[in-house]
Amino acid sequence: MLVLSRKKNESIVINNDIRIVVVEIRGDKVRLGVEAPREVPVHRREVYDAIQRGKEGVDDKAAESLES
Repeated sequence: MLVLSRKKNESIVINNDIRIVVVEIRGDKVRLGVEAPREVPVHRREVYDAIQRGKEGVDDKAAESLES
């Protein structure tokens, strides 16, 4: 894992086309802005995990229907 220090309005660039900007720092919370191409999905971790769980459920149902 790469660990970086950034201040408000500073950013990092990933793969030439994804930019992460520190928008605000308030107490122990940091607000980040993400600029990425439309075809790149960007989710909070808990949303990503829920999507993955949903896909697993769909995959399980598809496997069950193939077994029948």
